[in-house]
Amino acid sequence: MKKIDRIYMKYPFKGSRRVALALWDIYEERVGRKRVGKLMGEMGISGLSPGAKTTKRGKESKIYPYLLRGKKIEEANQVWACDITYIPMRKGFLYLAVVMDWYSRRVLSHSLSNTMDSDFCVEALEEALSRYGVPEIFNTDQGSQFTSEAFTGVLLSRGISISMDGKGSWRDNVFVERLWRSLKYEEVYLRAYDSVGDAKSGIGGWIGFYNKVRRHQGLGSRTPQQVYYGLDSGLPKEAA
Repeated sequence: MKKIDRIYMKYPFKGSRRVALALWDIYEERVGRKRVGKLMGEMGISGLSPGAKTTKRGKESKIYPYLLRGKKIEEANQVWACDITYIPMRKGFLYLAVVMDWYSRRVLSHSLSNTMDSDFCVEALEEALSRYGVPEIFNTDQGSQFTSEAFTGVLLSRGISISMDGKGSWRDNVFVERLWRSLKYEEVYLRAYDSVGDAKSGIGGWIGFYNKVRRHQGLGSRTPQQVYYGLDSGLPKEAA
């Protein structure tokens, strides 16, 4: 699963067949497509393509319409999003959920869990709401964690419009995918967490760095925190 994760971070468009081939080409691991597909399912990932879903939704879950097609995102707290990724450890693995402000790309909250139920996603959601107020729209994929009554109930009780990715909207995950890639190559893959506490400390420290220190060219050389709070870069014009 650790090797699959590395392949997926580099080639997110690969499905189980092509990941199985990559395991052989890169690691000389003879693993069948069905086995790879099962492991990718446990990790909550699938080949990135139009209409792809990284998590499975419950058959009875209500699906909300996609609200962001053609919409301009022009300020902080206009649109938030939540997503999940797989975190390898020395022994075993965890799942990480983050809530991100799309305008600034600032991570507002995060939560770790050893299961892919809705509880840790609700925990991250409630933390973000308690610290930063209420967004206009909250966007997710159609995973069972996000279509659950526990998760959508929190949003509806606060009058937040719910948006869910549908066919043709997969590209909107690009900011979160970039976050996952940076987190894993700069922190997770360089460590071998021995415990949940180690993972929380390492990931929490990196997210602080990402929010407050890392400057983004696409944000005018500002950090996510500077953009979120409407601050300038603090750099001279020639440096920015």
